[in-house]
Amino acid sequence: MIKATPGSHIDVRVPTDTQPQLRSYSLVGPCADRLCRIAVKRLASSRGGSIGMWRLKAGEQLTIFEPTNSFELSYDRPDYLLLAGGIGITPIYTMALALKRAGANFRLLYAARSRRDLPLADELATYIGERLQLFVGEDGQRIDIGGEIAQLDVRGELYVCGPFGMLDAAKQLWSQAGRPATHLRYETFGNTGGFADAPFKIRVPRLGLEIDVPAHRSMLEALEDAGVNMILGCRRGECGLCGLPILEASAEVDHRDVFFSTEERATNSKLCTCVSRLARGYVTIDTPDRTRIGHHGCDASAL
Repeated sequence: MIKATPGSHIDVRVPTDTQPQLRSYSLVGPCADRLCRIAVKRLASSRGGSIGMWRLKAGEQLTIFEPTNSFELSYDRPDYLLLAGGIGITPIYTMALALKRAGANFRLLYAARSRRDLPLADELATYIGERLQLFVGEDGQRIDIGGEIAQLDVRGELYVCGPFGMLDAAKQLWSQAGRPATHLRYETFGNTGGFADAPFKIRVPRLGLEIDVPAHRSMLEALEDAGVNMILGCRRGECGLCGLPILEASAEVDHRDVFFSTEERATNSKLCTCVSRLARGYVTIDTPDRTRIGHHGCDASAL
């Protein structure tokens, strides 16, 4: 029996043109029939993960890891607001089904740029009916997140998964409403930002390095490839373990994490190397490591 609670994900070692990359994908559904289902959107700006998954053919073998959950759903609240953007529906879908089965009071607001960017919408409409509300950007529809928070019971919880802008707005509006931080739960797929992915350079004076970061690779991956000894965890901009100080940047830093606060990101003093980027030029960073002897991972759950 596969033990997977709503909000769980699996890590998959995805084959790419360069080397296998570890990617996390939310489970879609409860895995009750011993099958793990995931949904992978093919992205033009992919760093290799989604393209690698879309190239797979029936019968190919993959290395996957046991389901884990850093986006747990609680069942003891009088009211729930679920907020999803695009492919961020994957963990929210499973939560909605679980809350429906539990007889809980909840609403699901699901937004995307176009109707073709609303996977699982038909299934949700069948399963949860009027609890679902869709918002299509190209039709001029937008979620009034502040207004929706105001309708939520004071003891209710908000669950969010979607692009960086949606997450950032939800966090700010939740705080402005004076809601408890512990009643806001979120997850990010860590691949969207203020501008398109493009090549840039990393400078590490302590190690005498200048490293090229291709458009399809993250800063963290480029540092690992260069042998820099990194501490890391989620690879989604959530845990902050891979954060490093910024010494200088020749262009605006696109902070795509959800670990640092809006105020901390505005100071431009640190960045999460797993998701943040520059549109061009170079960023000079510091690292506590003085030698390049390989790299190691650090599981946030073990700290």
